[in-house]
Amino acid sequence: MKRKFILILFVISNLFSNSLVGFAADLSNGEQIFSANCAACHTGGNNVIMPEKTLKKESLEANKVNTVEAITYQVTNGKNAMPAFGGRLSDSDIEDVANYILTQAEKGWSN
Repeated sequence: MKRKFILILFVISNLFSNSLVGFAADLSNGEQIFSANCAACHTGGNNVIMPEKTLKKESLEANKVNTVEAITYQVTNGKNAMPAFGGRLSDSDIEDVANYILTQAEKGWSN
């Protein structure tokens, strides 16, 4: 009985962990999307149009755009001078770039 229980737990944990892999962001793809679509205005996490609204951690927090969901929303829909990318990029590309932005913000936009 104990072996059967352990086997069931093993199978369930494997199913659960494998399902999470599909949801993991592809930071390499996010970097490529960023370079091709965002870097013209946001190189190094800066903002050439609105210098006070950067992609740096403190600015993202101050402007309440410091979650994957908030960044995804803004990239998809645009805001102010930023164009909407919802019609140009896939949902998964937008999620990847949002995760890339947060990762870079945490690292201080250093490579």
